[in-house]
Amino acid sequence: MRTKPSRSEGKLLKGLGSSVRERREALGLSQEELGELSGLHRTYVGSVERGERNMTLVGIKKIATALQFSAAELVKRAES
Repeated sequence: MRTKPSRSEGKLLKGLGSSVRERREALGLSQEELGELSGLHRTYVGSVERGERNMTLVGIKKIATALQFSAAELVKRAES
């Protein structure tokens, strides 16, 4: 059964999405290009950026690598 994220979890997911979007745009990438670089679908990237997706560590690592960040840096930015 899928449950709705708590308020703090939702805030973290939105923070991660904002961090991904800001870095992607700073690199001049489209969602489709980020998807290709990370091996993830464009719609998945979009749902991450909107804070709708609770990513696995593997997914975070794939996106972080494509954004030229470490997974730790991406999560750190999401938390702040």
